[in-house]
Amino acid sequence: MTVDKEIDTRGLNCPLPILKAKKSLNEMQSGQLLRVVSTDPGSLRDFQAFARQTGNELVDQQTAGADFIHVLRRR
Repeated sequence: MTVDKEIDTRGLNCPLPILKAKKSLNEMQSGQLLRVVSTDPGSLRDFQAFARQTGNELVDQQTAGADFIHVLRRR
């Protein structure tokens, strides 16, 4: 999977990871992939809800140690 942009939101709590992802997605072209790395455990459900509400596709979610990784495809 080739990611077009990655943002690091480690140490930030809700809603900051979502807000930063939204800003980044607005700067991207349709179909491009954004990877968001977070340490907020609530981000798992937050990004699921964000994808449903905005129409962006949540392609993947993973947990790697203390990091939660979310990959979104710009609608």
